[in-house]
Amino acid sequence: MKTILLVPTGESVGLTSACLGLIYALECQGIKAGFLKPFAQEAQSTTDRTTALYRHLFSNETVEPIAYAEVTRRLSHDENDELLEDAVRLHREIAKKHDLIIVEGLVPNNRDAFASELNADLAKALDAKVVIVSTADIRNPTETLEKIETQVRTFGGANNSRAAGVLFMRTKGLPESAAQVPVTLDPSLRLISDSTQFANQLQALNAHIGSENFPIIGLVPFSNTLSVPRMSDLASHIAAHWISEGEAKQRRVLHSSLIASNIEHELHKFVAGELIISASDRIDVLLASSLASSNGIPLAGLVLTEHHAPNENVLNFCQTAIKQGLPILHTPLSTFDTAEKLAKLSNEIPVDDTERAEQVTRFVSSHIDPEWITQLINGSYKPRLSPSAFRHELVQKSIAAKKRIVLPEGDEPRTVQAAAICQARGIAQCVLLAKPEVVVEVAKARGIELPHDLEIIDPDLIRDNYIEKMVELRKGKVNELQAREQLQDTVVLGTMMLALDQVDGLVSGAVHTTANTVRPAFQLIKTAPDYSLVSSVFFMLLPDEVYVYGDCAINPDPNAEQLAEIAIQSADSAKAFGIDPRIAMISYSTGTSGAGADVEKVAEATRIAQQRRPDLLIDGPLQYDAASVESVGRSKAPDSKVAGRANVFIFPDLNTGNTTYKAVQRSADVVSVGPMLQGLNKPVNDLSRGALVDDIVFTIALTAIQSEQQAAQ
Repeated sequence: MKTILLVPTGESVGLTSACLGLIYALECQGIKAGFLKPFAQEAQSTTDRTTALYRHLFSNETVEPIAYAEVTRRLSHDENDELLEDAVRLHREIAKKHDLIIVEGLVPNNRDAFASELNADLAKALDAKVVIVSTADIRNPTETLEKIETQVRTFGGANNSRAAGVLFMRTKGLPESAAQVPVTLDPSLRLISDSTQFANQLQALNAHIGSENFPIIGLVPFSNTLSVPRMSDLASHIAAHWISEGEAKQRRVLHSSLIASNIEHELHKFVAGELIISASDRIDVLLASSLASSNGIPLAGLVLTEHHAPNENVLNFCQTAIKQGLPILHTPLSTFDTAEKLAKLSNEIPVDDTERAEQVTRFVSSHIDPEWITQLINGSYKPRLSPSAFRHELVQKSIAAKKRIVLPEGDEPRTVQAAAICQARGIAQCVLLAKPEVVVEVAKARGIELPHDLEIIDPDLIRDNYIEKMVELRKGKVNELQAREQLQDTVVLGTMMLALDQVDGLVSGAVHTTANTVRPAFQLIKTAPDYSLVSSVFFMLLPDEVYVYGDCAINPDPNAEQLAEIAIQSADSAKAFGIDPRIAMISYSTGTSGAGADVEKVAEATRIAQQRRPDLLIDGPLQYDAASVESVGRSKAPDSKVAGRANVFIFPDLNTGNTTYKAVQRSADVVSVGPMLQGLNKPVNDLSRGALVDDIVFTIALTAIQSEQQAAQ
């Protein structure tokens, strides 16, 4: 059992972010870490922030901390030992299911003089290694060092065997480019040279700090982007009420502006993510905000101060913006007091702001030294492909592949943002099919920075180049006139680019149906030489492992030979993404316990698949619980190498597969990546029309990897 206690040097060092980031970094190395906060420190709150965010982000259970009132009561009655015994009891609860536990220590502050001493006692009670969490300013190593020395002295100094290292959070003095936010864990963001240089500066003052025995395990830059509150976080802080709440829980305040002078001199402030603050009698400001929103500029929101809220007649003029979700607040405070209070808003992540928590967690983990983690675990853990590790591998493999992916829905806002991310991070060379001026307008309205090397191709300028080739590819099925008409559809145009090897893959579906995306691929790309059909898989990102489900999107009722082919395709797809496949052929019956045409089909498909690919672990028929639950598998199929351990599930028909994947996805709140099409000559992938930007990024990455795999065969 390994326990890591994170101890802060003071308030506002980002302790919650440090805990979550370290847990995520461990996940990406295949370690499901437990989390424990033994002692609550928020007197009024009924919900502990870090505990709640851990439960949501990692879909993992933990125990509630001992209430602050109980902690202070025990300490005042000289019951320190009893308090620590309770902490050990909570620790043992977590230890039942985890080999490594991250523990959040108490924050030293003016109110809780006992915090440092109790942290030291806790480290001994839990036999924990200690990581000091501190802010840093690389321009002032002396000040930074003093904070660390004060805290680490409590644990016997930096050369003590219990001291494991220091994690610097919210580091100032680094170049602005260091604060970029990754879409997933990206070790290339680590500031290795800065960290080494800073360690040398610290060691010149104290030989132990930053040394091999007490290393800097991470240098995390301060990021304005990740310190941004939502509009919904502002209301109580400035004693305001909602005129229109709109999208207050989605819109974030990237920066704010006081509007004081004539409106014509202030119009440059009306940009994406801006919080506009103005006196409520400035009707021109309200109307300008409304017009900006109507023009597609997503302002963070509007705060009206002093006087009375605008009357109904004025608000009626703003209905378009209000319907588009523009949040509007009114506060009786003066404009100056409002701005002053907002400047003092806490940087801590609210319990319900899980989107920001996810981004911060990824950002922090990207700056943690993986070699430190390797030494920490010391080979005592069996690696597994966790969802975090899967997403990490997805991005890293696609960066290595360097593929060109066409996006036919080139002016769709989510697609534009995903393309910009992929281009900037090197995930793929993206090609947007759209009018360049329209893409630029979409990007400007949404505050998206378009990389200079992002390709935007006007379909009208290239369409005629593909008419003759399309007639040739579909000889006898379309003439020149029909080809010209079909190429008006950018999905068809993009598929032709893929067919002619001008791009390596295609991703569509944010606004098109699956049929719109897949039909041109069937007609122009066709199946790979070794396959007779096209099928699909979903990667199901369960809390502890990634499962592969096939086929849940394409084939309504495959026969035994087709089902065997789907199993082989799915196994190869699993391998391509780092999953060692154990394939279960799913039925309503396990082994020979049931009979009927459906069971016989699955049994025959299993036999064919085993014969064609003796290198694969394939078993069936298996019921779902016999395939996935170890105790059930041992009971129903004791001799099976797959039962109870399956990670690739092949469903007998589309009805079963689609129903199961959606039931698991929705009822267990599981992220599913896909459907990924398999069996085509070249990779084409479909998106859900409700896809988020991250979903599109991961699908682009997945498509790039497919292309690389096909090229290697």
